[in-house]
Amino acid sequence: MIFQEVRGKYRERYEISYQDLADAGEKNRIRLLVISPFLFLFGLIDVIVVLILHHNNLQDYLVSLIYFGAFAIISGFVYVYSILAKRVSQDKSYVSKTIPVYVIIYTTFTASVYNFYILEQPFNGVLTYYLTGFLGLISFSFSPFLFLIGLSVAMGVMVPGIYQNFGVTGLMDSILGAILMFLFSVYKRRLEKRQVVMLKKQTKNLVAKTFGNFTLIYEGKVVKYTRTKSEELIGYLIYKNGSSVKTKELISVLWGDHADSTRYGNNLRNLIVDIKHTMSELEIHDFFIAEYNNFRINPELVKCDYYDFLKGNPTAIKNFAGEFMSQYSWAEDVAAFLEQKALGRNE
Repeated sequence: MIFQEVRGKYRERYEISYQDLADAGEKNRIRLLVISPFLFLFGLIDVIVVLILHHNNLQDYLVSLIYFGAFAIISGFVYVYSILAKRVSQDKSYVSKTIPVYVIIYTTFTASVYNFYILEQPFNGVLTYYLTGFLGLISFSFSPFLFLIGLSVAMGVMVPGIYQNFGVTGLMDSILGAILMFLFSVYKRRLEKRQVVMLKKQTKNLVAKTFGNFTLIYEGKVVKYTRTKSEELIGYLIYKNGSSVKTKELISVLWGDHADSTRYGNNLRNLIVDIKHTMSELEIHDFFIAEYNNFRINPELVKCDYYDFLKGNPTAIKNFAGEFMSQYSWAEDVAAFLEQKALGRNE
């Protein structure tokens, strides 16, 4: 009975559906694309250095080669996986895009133990452990309990060594640090839950109409921008349904296939500033997202006839009359695709 009560309170305060975490999954994916190349280079360069400096007696440095080689292989896998995960559907987004986060976190926790015992560097082992925990908390969204597994196993293995090398005080400080990291992960999930609840209220007031001409409406009023291309940029990101789009693709869509990235880069930056300013003025939060040269919208925060159509909503399918964002030339192929899909469902 007590367990069920505690479980119920946890769900109320901290549990978030995977659908609501879809955008957090995309953030995880993009950040892994930034972090994993550095880890890959770290491993690869160190492997090369060991091979060059100690090629005559590699057996003495085998443990170092294994350590750095594993870093290079695993981070390379994470990078490739994160690229391929871009095409994952929204309902599977969070799980699929967060798997490599756990791979990286568990790998670096393992590296802390490897440093501590195999490489016989206790201080580096403890340092790697805490860097893994705090950088993970700062950078990614993940389950507190899956994080706790990594924290507990790594700390549990290192406890005898920490006691031997740093004494009782060092051991108690290390355990306290691990507990604080777990509590911070729970607190962070609580903040994510509050954010989801707040944004769901916002969703009721944000509507994108894509059948016919494209219009974005907030609280019953059409969203207006300073620059005309800003609306088209938002329209294209809505069409992409939460997938990240890079600068080059946006320039090509907005100004043509032969548009020069250098010349139109400033124009695009002006559009980004315009959109951010407009969203801020209207207090529309976390809908338009620009991060690491990747741009997207959060599809969970907008009511959209196009999204309803893709989900097979009968009303949306019936309302589609063959036109999709009619004012934009790039949308013609999308309209044709939707028309074929509508005909297929009506047969």
